[in-house]
Amino acid sequence: MSHPLLIDAQARMKKAVDHTLHEFSAIHTGKATPQMVESVMVEAYGSMVPLKQCAAISTPDARLIQIQPWDVSLIKAINKGIIDANLGFNPIPDGKLIRVPLPEMSRERRQEFVKNAHRLAEEGRVHVRNLRRDSIEHAKKAKLPEDELKRIEKDIQAATDKSIADINTHLASKEKDLLLERMHKIEGQ
Repeated sequence: MSHPLLIDAQARMKKAVDHTLHEFSAIHTGKATPQMVESVMVEAYGSMVPLKQCAAISTPDARLIQIQPWDVSLIKAINKGIIDANLGFNPIPDGKLIRVPLPEMSRERRQEFVKNAHRLAEEGRVHVRNLRRDSIEHAKKAKLPEDELKRIEKDIQAATDKSIADINTHLASKEKDLLLERMHKIEGQ
């Protein structure tokens, strides 16, 4: 049976990995996804709320994000929120919805996104390593028998290695998505 300290460490590391993967999903690869705009903050009814709380977000095709506010009076605020978020998008109000076409990505922009993905991955790895350090400190303070402490430290290190490997795998996939899109453009010319 796993020790509660190990279970807690694994759960916290999983949350750190999941957070990093969620951050990756906000980096666009030239293909539209709702995650690209769902956390944009919009002023609605006197407070700031994430876009996903005041509108339906869909992607009718690979180059377009469509936003349909639940209250049409929020169109201007949503438009402003997307522009203020500085995501490189130019929203177009269209009646009761907003269309957000994705711009073609230049090589420089793709490289910028790759650098951003590497930065996010490193932040995730650092967070996982900090969790490892904290978990091992808690295990040492628990005054466990030495053999049990060594086993827990080994298991925490294994969980750390797995979490970092997960982040690295997803980073490689994201980088491939970003750069592969460029390769398709070059081959298609």
